[in-house]
Parts: sequence; structure tokens; C-alpha cells
Amino acid sequence: MSLKQINGIVFKQMVINGANNLANKSKYVDQLNVFPVPDGDTGTNMSMTMTAGAKELVSLNEASIGKVAKVLSRGLLMGARGNSGVILSQLFRGFATGLEGKDEASIEEIAFALESGVKTAYKAVMKPVEGTILTVARESAEAAVCKYETVETITDLYELVVNEMQISLDRTPDLLPVLKEVGVVDSGGQGLTYIFEGFLKALKGEVINLEQVSETTQESAQMALSSDEIEFGYCTEFILRLDEERTPFKEEVFRGRLEKLGNSIVVVQDEDIVKVHVHTLTPGEALTLAQKHGEFVKLKIENMTEQHNEIIGQNSSEPAMPATKEQVEYGIISVVAGEGIKHLFEEQGCHYVIEGGQTMNPSTEDFLKAIDELNAKNIIILPNNSNIIMAANQAAQVTEDINVVVIPSKTIPQGYTSLIMFNENASVTENTEVMTQAITEVKSGQVTYAVRDTQMNGVDIKENDFIGILDKDIVVSVPDRFESACALVDKMIDEDSEIVTIIYGEGTDEDEADELAEYIENKYDDVEVTIFNGEQPVYSYIISVE
Repeated sequence: MSLKQINGIVFKQMVINGANNLANKSKYVDQLNVFPVPDGDTGTNMSMTMTAGAKELVSLNEASIGKVAKVLSRGLLMGARGNSGVILSQLFRGFATGLEGKDEASIEEIAFALESGVKTAYKAVMKPVEGTILTVARESAEAAVCKYETVETITDLYELVVNEMQISLDRTPDLLPVLKEVGVVDSGGQGLTYIFEGFLKALKGEVINLEQVSETTQESAQMALSSDEIEFGYCTEFILRLDEERTPFKEEVFRGRLEKLGNSIVVVQDEDIVKVHVHTLTPGEALTLAQKHGEFVKLKIENMTEQHNEIIGQNSSEPAMPATKEQVEYGIISVVAGEGIKHLFEEQGCHYVIEGGQTMNPSTEDFLKAIDELNAKNIIILPNNSNIIMAANQAAQVTEDINVVVIPSKTIPQGYTSLIMFNENASVTENTEVMTQAITEVKSGQVTYAVRDTQMNGVDIKENDFIGILDKDIVVSVPDRFESACALVDKMIDEDSEIVTIIYGEGTDEDEADELAEYIENKYDDVEVTIFNGEQPVYSYIISVE
């Protein structure tokens, strides 16, 4: 198409094409392993996120590109799964902001909207990791902004963007050593490139149809990179109206002071209005800091967003359930896989279990449904997986009238230990502090099988070996499952260890788990061992040491 401007109708077809292209190639994206374990799903997460956004457009009869982009943004927000899916949703959220109020968009406007998307995505990630989807998005957007005057059509612009994405993608191993070590490019960046290739083909008149693909794959996948080492769990958000008679407000200075109080920081100034979001254990200090510059227009400890009512309205076609119970003080949500682990968490006081894990990441909407069903004043979420934390945080940010705290648990042992520390008679701040601290006091181990030959951290790994993972590092790879489990616990237990919990999963029997417990008790004095049948997929053993 020799278009110098595009409207919502053209953009809609671009999105559908992009979503289908990624869906058709999501299995390949999954196979761009960083860890050679069968528990990753970057391609699946991005595809399900993009498909959720595209579905919102299918029946939309709208010609304004600003309005279509906004609907897409909401669909992606609700459907976001995993870190890669959340980042993808933020890229298009910023893109929509850049096109707000526009019926058509010019070459220049598209270029700067892409840049707006990158800025929004970077703000969503406290500790951005270069060599990932963020780098591919940023470098291609920078090229668009720098070179848009050299192209004549929208098609030319997207050709330029796709080319730069591929160049940037090819450089990701140079920026992220773990990618170079295993000889792959970043999967998130590859997924984004496939989306934009679909956009470009739509502009050239090519229609990409959806092939028959499964929603999930366990054959070969990547453990997504952890992009957010969250240490603070109390979410504070407010809108401040600046007062000229008070201390002058400087955005960078204010952000720097907030960084001393917490993380997940967003500071956005629009003339005399400042919107602030921060995760901190001391929200009072953040409020005191802000009040030096003006008065609060709106204030919400944990959750507030202006888009919430519109987003929830998307699902209003379902009849509302009548209120049958009084609102309770606390509700706890955990994400787990395996009936045994589910029962374990429920027995410890978890009120709502979302079934999921590394190979089945819940969406933002899944969390919102759980929050709504619990009918509690304060919600505590235990994601129990590093790739689920961002989606949980996103759900917290779009929830009004309820305090939602995300405890950044990255493993089942961390989540369970944190859950044990919950006190229904304590305040939200006290529970947040104690539960967050608890996750730092447990070691997490997992035994699973390798899906390909590779070498990582000096460990030679062969396909079908049983590998032992201590926190994030592979520490052993041997053909025998029991030998792998023994070697792993030897790496985990030290002179300060007191409690070892063994959770055995599908394909592992109780006799072997008992044998492992006997091995530990015979070798380590004064260590108490407990065994559970977790019935979890993928992982033969999940082991915690406290």
C-alpha cells in the first residue's frame, strides 16, 4: 500500500496479521531456550497476549486509529501473560497514548508513537535488561524517529522498523552473555519481530491466516529472563497537584528520592499534575515527600488507575453475581500447578488458587477475576514464579477500592514459606514486610529433565539428563533422577539448615521420595525432612531448605 497515512481499519488488519504470524511461529520462539528445561513459554505468552488484544478488534467497527489502538491496549492489558506479555502490552499502551485523539496517523506520528511505546515499556520495568525485547523495541523505534523523513510511505517506515528489529535481534547475544553461551537470540525480541513482520505484510496486502497451533507447549521452551528483582511489596499511587508556593518540583530529583524508599516507580508530570506509583514498605514517607510539592487530588494505597472502570466495562456482558457475603478483611491468592501443591496451600490458609506456573502463566484478567470473587478489603498475591510477577503487579495497578499487595515470590517454596508467615490480625504493612522477608530465608531447588544438549555455568548438559536447579542456576546434570536430586540437596544444605521439604511430582513415586529423605537424614544430623506429593507437572522434585 502506498499510504502516507493509516486509519483504524488498516491498523486493525495489521494487528490481526501480526497476532496470527506470531501464533504460527510461537513454538519456535518457545524453542529459543536459555535454560534447557521444559518449562518456558515466552512465545506462548506473547502469542496469547497479542491474540487477546486482536480479539477485541475483530468485531470493532471503528475507523479512528486512536480509538482502535486504545481498544487494543486494553485487550493486551487484560490478556497479558508472563513478563514478555506484560512488556508487550506496555509497548502498545504507550503507542496508543501517542495516537490518542487521531483519526489517521502520518509517517511521523507512527514513528513517535513507537517511541512513546518504548518509553512506557521501560517505565514498567524497574531494572530493564538489555539484550531483550526492550532493546529490540527501543533500537527500532529510535531508527524510526531518526529516519522517518527519508521514507515516503507507511509501508516504507515499517520496512525500516522490521529491518532494524532484525539487526537489533541479531545483536542480543552480544548484550546478554547467557544468550551467546547457548547460541540463541532473545526470544522476546524474536516474538516482537514476528509481530511487526505481520504488520508489514498486511501493509503489502498479504493476509496471514492462523494455522493449527496448540495454546501451550511443553516440548521445548525458555525460562523467561527475570527483569524485575522486586524487594518492596506495598503499592502506593497518587495524583498530586503542584503548588507554586511550595518546594519546586523537579521530576528527576523526586524520582531519585523515591528510589530510596522503594521500586516499581513511575513518575509522570503533565503541567501542574503529577501521577506517581511506587512499591514501598513505608508509604507514609512517600506521601510526606510528595506533600512538600502540592496537594493530593487522588490517593490510593495499593491500587489506582483512571482506566479501571472502562476496562471492567469490557466484561459487563456477563451478568453480575449478587453479593452474597460480607466483605472480609483479607484474601490470599496463590498461583500453583499440581493438585497436591494446591491442597498444601489451601490447608495453610490460601483463599484462592489460580492453577498455573511456568508453562501456564495466568493473565491479568485471571487475577482480576480472583480479586473480584474473594470480596476482600486487602488482597495478597503470591505469584510463585518470576515470570508471573509482572502480570500480578499489572492486575494490582488496575484495581480500585481494594488494597492489592504482590509478594514477589519466585518459587513454590518461597510462596509457601511466605504464606506461613501471614497473620490475619496484623496490618497490611506488617504482613507485607514479614512475608516479603520470609521469601529471602528459603533456598529453592528443582529437578527436571533437559530438552537438549548444551553447557551452562560450566555444567555439561545432555538431552534427557536430569538437571538440578538451585534458585536460578543449573548445578548438576546426570542421567539418573535420584542421583540428580541427591546432588542438588548436597548443594543446598549447609550447617545452618534445619528444615528440608521434598515435594515430588508426576512420574516420581513415594518410595523414591522416601529414599531421598533417608539419604538426607543419614547424611545430615539435626535436619528435619518432610515429604509431600505435589502432583506437579514438569518438575520431578521441588525442594526447599530453611
